[in-house]
Amino acid sequence: MAELPYRSLVWLTYRLGATFAVGLPLVLLIWATLRKEASMVRLLIIYWKISSLLAISILLLTDQKPIGFITIFISPLLMITSVWFWVDLNEELADLPPWRPLPLTVRLWRWALSSFGVLSLAISSVTLPCLKGLAGDNCQAWIEAPMKLHIFVERIFNFLFGGQWTESVAAFIGYVALIAYIVGLIQWLLLRFPRQGRIAGEF
Repeated sequence: MAELPYRSLVWLTYRLGATFAVGLPLVLLIWATLRKEASMVRLLIIYWKISSLLAISILLLTDQKPIGFITIFISPLLMITSVWFWVDLNEELADLPPWRPLPLTVRLWRWALSSFGVLSLAISSVTLPCLKGLAGDNCQAWIEAPMKLHIFVERIFNFLFGGQWTESVAAFIGYVALIAYIVGLIQWLLLRFPRQGRIAGEF
């Protein structure tokens, strides 16, 4: 791909992610909590646990860590899975009146998130060779947004705490969070999934 079109696609992916992977599910979680819709609250809490890998990816890419390209490639697939996988939650959502604003918005969001995930997978797959090095323009395109976000967070952090939020600190927190994420996922796969199957339960 040419540099300019691919860079534009990457920025489009980040903007869509900010909308459908962060902004809208946050609004839906608050909305569902206020309406006391237990099934949707559980679905969204599970989603936020799984989607935290996207934030971990941003932290790792801030310091240009190659592993960030793996996590940012995998995270959309896990996010899509997290909102469709659960039999009990799907049934409860299907039983709700389809014309009610909240259930309708959740249904539309799941399809929008899935479309975003497919687009993100397709675009980020080009960067898998970046694991061997960050010299290519395609690799640098994915680092631009995390670096701009890092500059913003650095200013806020310095204003509030008077400390330094550096790329190394961001990467360190990213690595610690990634280890905790992997441990939690393995624990669920080995212990809870064999017992609960596709029932959300206490994910």
